[in-house]
Amino acid sequence: MHRVGKLMNDNFYRECLERNAAAEINRLFCRHDLQHMLDVARITNMLVLEDARRNIPGKAALTREIIYAAGLLHDLARWLEYETGEDHAAAGARLAGPVLDRSGFDDREKTIILTAIREHRAGDEESISLLGRYMARADDLSRPCYHCKARAECYKVDRMETAGKLLY
Repeated sequence: MHRVGKLMNDNFYRECLERNAAAEINRLFCRHDLQHMLDVARITNMLVLEDARRNIPGKAALTREIIYAAGLLHDLARWLEYETGEDHAAAGARLAGPVLDRSGFDDREKTIILTAIREHRAGDEESISLLGRYMARADDLSRPCYHCKARAECYKVDRMETAGKLLY
């Protein structure tokens, strides 16, 4: 996980986390901070491990380091969506490339990670990548909706698996 450590210490990555925090300072709903990104990475990893017995094509490429890099970067550009309206998943995939380069990920790994970042909002559509599907589910599972103070105002709570219980 040496490269994930490099990613987390990348100056631009840290700047994006700070910009997310500043943009969400008055946000009532879930935040897109380091804790959320770590939760998504960990839950994605758990989902992959739970699914390990199934022989799914492409799963062998999903190393823990790739999963954590994708999870830690998936909301990198949330601040940009607040500022410009650009979809944070598409912007995040664009901004994450140089961070992955500086962290030592190769082109094959970058393709897997950047595709998943771009797709993490797509849900369980058949056309998205395996890691994109796992991350989309982990993104929802990471939210403690059952305990949220803004639950009554949230438009997503009715579709969230975590609305009535803790799953991960």
